[in-house]
Amino acid sequence: QVQVVESGGGLVQAGGSLRLSCAASGSIFSINTMGWYRQAPGEQRELVAMITSGGIANYADSVKGRFTISRDNAKNTVYLQMNSLKPEDTAVYYCNAKVLFTIHWGQGTQVTVSS
Repeated sequence: QVQVVESGGGLVQAGGSLRLSCAASGSIFSINTMGWYRQAPGEQRELVAMITSGGIANYADSVKGRFTISRDNAKNTVYLQMNSLKPEDTAVYYCNAKVLFTIHWGQGTQVTVSS
């Protein structure tokens, strides 16, 4: 069993910052990619950023230059530093971890950006 738990969401004013954390635990030999997705009300879940075990990161165009993904392989943890937040960043943010051929999802953490 693999558990994925996110933390760090909350309410912030536009222009502010938040840092999300996501820790994977359980029967893990090694984690391939870890990523952050988000889903706003009435919208489909979309990729925000992902990072490989080697540290190669990819970002959605909408967050490039504002968000930074990083990971600590020793702790099986991934972070998402979100700066210059906009109201359109409001969503539930989900973390996932790919272990072998299976993707494990967390329960999500709410991020709300007020204007």
